[in-house]
Amino acid sequence: MADRPPQNGEDSQSVPWSDAIRFIRQLSHDLRNDLNAIELQSTYLGELEKNEEFKNEIKRLREMVSGLASTLQRLSRAVGEVKPNLIPYQATDFMHDLRGKIDRDFPKESREISWDIQLGDAMLNVDPQFCEEAFTELFANAFRHDRGKGPLVARAKIDDKGFLFILREPKARFDLPTQNWGREPLRKISLRHYGLGLNRVRAIVEAHGGELNAQYDPKVSALTTTLRFPLSGESSEEA
Repeated sequence: MADRPPQNGEDSQSVPWSDAIRFIRQLSHDLRNDLNAIELQSTYLGELEKNEEFKNEIKRLREMVSGLASTLQRLSRAVGEVKPNLIPYQATDFMHDLRGKIDRDFPKESREISWDIQLGDAMLNVDPQFCEEAFTELFANAFRHDRGKGPLVARAKIDDKGFLFILREPKARFDLPTQNWGREPLRKISLRHYGLGLNRVRAIVEAHGGELNAQYDPKVSALTTTLRFPLSGESSEEA
């Protein structure tokens, strides 16, 4: 996490992001173990009890425990190390598959996306699972945070720097700085969202040798996010 001067009343002590990651993952692991034990115990109680109303309450309890365990698992994955397994993937096919996933994950909201895909026969070298995770997070953010009126515009094309994806989302109000977009985890936290999504997107993109940037244009009230990936055969050695 980037260091910043302490504000009034703040502790000046800083914690390296690598230490914070280890803490989050260990805490998540420990709590999931406890929740698994609770679920097993509630299953046993449900088998002992014959009263249907009580059994239904036990079932609801197990569902709540399972939901919390899933939240902790997602949290642990959000700070997990990104080690992509790169394979050749035609860019047009990738976008076709991504569009299908967005339609499935956001059946109502996806009808308000305007797609413009012009990729020809270009090839990427990517990990499909990681890349789908990154792109899906961008769309989820666009649907969730202060969405303005009008469609989302998603464009994908090939230029002289490789594969370029542009997501333009209408926003009537936007007051966040974009120069460190995706580099400030835990900065904006809300119910069941912990400010890790964009940081995860950036980690995935950069693990592929790509770039993530964002810019807000107040004249047209739109936030534009761009992702760049090298084409197959052009990936950096670090990717």
